[in-house]
Amino acid sequence: MATETLGGPAVIDLGLDRGEPDTYASPTRATTPSWFGPLMVGLLVLVCSAGSAAPQPPPLAPVLSLSVGPADSYAVTDAGQLLTQSFGTLSSYDLKTGRLRWQTESLTPTYRLRTGSGVVLLRPWANGPGQPGTTAISEATGVVWWRREASVVLIPDSSALLAVSAVRSVVGAGRWVEGPVEFVDPRTGVTRWRVEVPSTAVLLSVPGPAGQAPRMLLVHDDRRMTLHDLGTGRLLNTAPLPGADYGPGNPAVAGGLIILQYEVDGRPAVSAYDPVTLRPVWTRPAGGAAETQPCGVLVCFAGPSGVLAVDPATGVQRWYQPGWRSVERRGNLLVASGSPVGVSDPIGIVDPASGRVLVDLRGWRPLTGLAGPDRLLVMRTVDAGARIIVAVAGLGNGQPRQLADLPPGTGDCQAAPDRLICRSTAGELTVWSYRPTG
Repeated sequence: MATETLGGPAVIDLGLDRGEPDTYASPTRATTPSWFGPLMVGLLVLVCSAGSAAPQPPPLAPVLSLSVGPADSYAVTDAGQLLTQSFGTLSSYDLKTGRLRWQTESLTPTYRLRTGSGVVLLRPWANGPGQPGTTAISEATGVVWWRREASVVLIPDSSALLAVSAVRSVVGAGRWVEGPVEFVDPRTGVTRWRVEVPSTAVLLSVPGPAGQAPRMLLVHDDRRMTLHDLGTGRLLNTAPLPGADYGPGNPAVAGGLIILQYEVDGRPAVSAYDPVTLRPVWTRPAGGAAETQPCGVLVCFAGPSGVLAVDPATGVQRWYQPGWRSVERRGNLLVASGSPVGVSDPIGIVDPASGRVLVDLRGWRPLTGLAGPDRLLVMRTVDAGARIIVAVAGLGNGQPRQLADLPPGTGDCQAAPDRLICRSTAGELTVWSYRPTG
């Protein structure tokens, strides 16, 4: 064997001097299966694809951050806008992209922003007697459309705006009214019709017949209720009522009925009325009920002794939970709350038909706003307040699914579809995107 190593590549001569026979041939190899090649190619493609795939976005990612004051108001619209007002400037941002859509300046600061029928309604802080008035701004462009001296209220599940002279009370803005009730054109502010209220009355929105728009119900202080068409103001029906304390939530609308609590011979009772005919449907003892609350397809009565659910057709008890103090409809979900130390302590997402707890929310706080028809955003603090955790709660999971920790000092949060909006003690309003699957 000769080897050359200087000045060029090494050449190794195996020849026949090593004793290999003249009949030397390449050694045989095992036969490779026909499927092996395609399998290896597939595995290589899979590995390369996994290596080149984009990383998953974080469960909580900032979209927009604004400087705000502690008294500045903000609101989220059904059209996916974030409205903020600071020092008399109203701004609209796209919740999906964080982009500024429009700004309107020289407006009187307001304590609350309300939206509906394509308009933003502004009411300034009121000091002293008189009505503060209402300014309507286009939700799409920020242009001021009209101003009225009266308070303008929204009617849920409709495009109706009603101008009223509200009576100051703890019942809520626009519920107790006196003087005329006027239907306001959302675009022009012009009065389309007027219904006179001789003294004072409670104003309610009640469901119309199946497939039709809601209607306006006025419960007058002379123990009489009148039903009006929202499109024309026309009187549709009238009926007498027993004397009652028309306080917060009484009368109320639940289970598709008008529910009134009152006393008969010193004993508390509750009656249900058909919202179309105004005829009584049933009467039953009120027990320890303090207020009426919507409860899915049922009617719930809540009070210190618990929550009682009854059939809206008969008033017969369907279930009873003595440890609860209230229920609240959130989209398609029903949330129960209550504990020996606080009515607002959440218990869980419950089945309206049976009162059974489906998702345990003890220790969590549901956020305002609607994250979706079938889910909630919830928060909790742990480690003596050092950590603020946000999670998603919905049917199909017995516990909330944690998303991420929020920065220290975060609070005053509101949920929106795929978005979370929070203030911070540092004077910032931040919009985060989140992945509902966590």
